Amino acid sequence: MAVQGQCPCGALERGGEQFRLKTSYGHLAMTVTYEQALSIVQRRIDGAKPRARTENLPLHQARGRVLAEDVTADRDLPPFHRAIRDGYALRTADLTALPAVLRCVGEVPAGRSFGAEVNSGQCVSIMTGAPLPAGADAVVMVEHTRSLGDDIEIAQSVRPWENVVLQGSEAALGARILSQGRRLWAAEIGLLAMVGKSAVAVFLQPRVAILPTGDEVVPVEQRPQWFQIRNSNAMTLAAQITAAGGVPVQLGIAPDRKDALREMIEQGLESDLLLLSGGVSMGKFDLVEEVLAEMGAEFFFQGVAIRPGKPLVFGRVRGRFFFGLPGNPVSTFVTFELFVRPALEMLGASAFEPPVFLRARLNKPCRQKTGLTTFMPARVWVQDRDPVVELVGWQGSGDLVGIAAANCFLVIHPDQTELMSGDWVDIMPKGQ
Repeated sequence: MAVQGQCPCGALERGGEQFRLKTSYGHLAMTVTYEQALSIVQRRIDGAKPRARTENLPLHQARGRVLAEDVTADRDLPPFHRAIRDGYALRTADLTALPAVLRCVGEVPAGRSFGAEVNSGQCVSIMTGAPLPAGADAVVMVEHTRSLGDDIEIAQSVRPWENVVLQGSEAALGARILSQGRRLWAAEIGLLAMVGKSAVAVFLQPRVAILPTGDEVVPVEQRPQWFQIRNSNAMTLAAQITAAGGVPVQLGIAPDRKDALREMIEQGLESDLLLLSGGVSMGKFDLVEEVLAEMGAEFFFQGVAIRPGKPLVFGRVRGRFFFGLPGNPVSTFVTFELFVRPALEMLGASAFEPPVFLRARLNKPCRQKTGLTTFMPARVWVQDRDPVVELVGWQGSGDLVGIAAANCFLVIHPDQTELMSGDWVDIMPKGQ
């Protein structure tokens, strides 16, 4: 059992299992559960994030950005009673006896209006999207009618306002249709266009500094020696940051020397968020936490009970938040999706959105006895109308080949020591 007050993140006061370990520089570190870590990230950033700056963009450049203003409807949506089927506009009271024969007195295509009123015994040919003529209260679909010259035989009844969207039913004039903090995707862009917003105020994108560490890491374009690895983590993180709405800032590669690491961390603190990759375990050359501690960093947690990614570190130094991500590529990828992406959403003035877990049936049995929340690369597909998931072949947290083959992660919770084929399990989409 952990002792009250030893956890700097305050999670002990809320209960839950804690794990203590000693870091490479002699301090006690606290490993929290996945749920606690996510709660800490949300609470710390929400309580300290500065007011974000804004800019105005043409609408065609605003995709993926975060709205910095509330947007209201500049007229009723729809602005008129709108037909949603091709057919005939009529009075439903004329259909008490079927078949009914009505005189067709005109036509109204989309983009035009019918200047007269539909009287009893009459109908008007109408196209999808056209405004319903005055006097009519429904549209009967054309396939339920038969032309008799100037008359139309109606074979099926309709209820009042059937096949019609009422004026203002989507949004009334002046109603708020999008709120500040909403991320703008295709549907939102279309809605902004519908209310005449050719330009829109958005928040500036947060800048995220990327600092991989380790003498074994070399630039992507360099041919590595047999004991070296290329800098794949920085490229992966840059792609993830861009997909999450941030601007990646590449700082280069920090060597395993405290003076050089400190200097590059100082550069990274000029951005809104600093991501360090590697150097957060307990090896002789894992210097990240030691250097950050010497700079006066506040650590909110120094380990999460997950696999891969257990050595994850989160804290703040000199007013800037940082994550110390494990150096193994899959660990880096997973911890970004679990914790950095939600943090980045908040720093960009969007709402906190935790990772979404979906459900699928397990295709093959799976066992684990780790006591950790585990995220394993997998593929999901549809079989007999059910989503089915199966692990991909992978060789652990350094295997990017396996993660590239996956389209999701199988989520195994600590209490799930044995899962059988056909069990419903949680999956997390892989992200982009």
